Amino acid sequence: MRFKKFQHVCRLGTSEVQDVLDGKCYIFPKIDGTNASLWWTIKDGVGELNAGSRNRELSLDNDNAGFFNWATSQPQAKYISEFFRENPNIRLYGEWLVPHSLKTYRDDAWRKLYVFDVAVDIPESEITHDSADRVEYLNYDEYSQLLDCYPEIEYIRPLAIITNPTYDMLITQMEKNNYLIKNGEGIGEGIVIKNYDKVNRYGRVTWAKIISAEFGEQHRKVMGAPESEGKKMVEDEIAEKYVTKSLCDKVRAKIELDEGSWESKYIPRLLNTVFHDVVEEESWNFIKEYKNPTINFKTLQSFVYNRVKKLMLI
Repeated sequence: MRFKKFQHVCRLGTSEVQDVLDGKCYIFPKIDGTNASLWWTIKDGVGELNAGSRNRELSLDNDNAGFFNWATSQPQAKYISEFFRENPNIRLYGEWLVPHSLKTYRDDAWRKLYVFDVAVDIPESEITHDSADRVEYLNYDEYSQLLDCYPEIEYIRPLAIITNPTYDMLITQMEKNNYLIKNGEGIGEGIVIKNYDKVNRYGRVTWAKIISAEFGEQHRKVMGAPESEGKKMVEDEIAEKYVTKSLCDKVRAKIELDEGSWESKYIPRLLNTVFHDVVEEESWNFIKEYKNPTINFKTLQSFVYNRVKKLMLI
């Protein structure tokens, strides 16, 4: 078993999750930490714990906000290793809660792993070129029973289970999400909607999300909005729609976490990272939305930079 990146969670209203609300939906709180994963390998008959961030495998010399060090230190290493010795083909995905843009979590909530998905690796004999990086996610009812046998491993429980939820029902759940939040400090980052029985039009099981800070924009996307009467360039419209304050805050928080502080010299990194994230994570969405537009990426970069500067007052 090797590092496998966790799937992208798509904004509700995009084509990737167009029919996600048709059927039994599990509504989970979304928390604002850093993506983390754990899995087990066996070398020469000896089991070894492995850890990853969103994009790479970790080590003591190449950690991510101290997650690998935490996972391999006592007492965590003991109960995590016990779990994997009993379940060597399982992979845990979760959120390692360290400060990002949301700072209102309880003091006792920080620097812990909160599992949000459990996957089973495809047997080597069944792996093809197309499935080499794929995992099969267990549904909540399956993995909750498994993790209940290991009470030291914390996992996120659903806020609600709703069949065919309406958008208003989802917003109600989002507004009730105070998971790990200090009393009187508002609501969490948002919600994640999972329909384990739904395969999207592209043959993938994909989760949807609504981000609290982007609620106004999400409402316009899902409920519809009149077409613009102006003559904006498509690159400008893309930047305005997909470069949100929430995204900018998250990227800045990640830079601050990596560097230990925020200084103006990191502004170019902020601009480039936001542009990178928009292109990497949203390209398919705006290609479909704007019906295969001709995009000048240099122009798009300029509009993205300007949007970031406006939102971040830099």
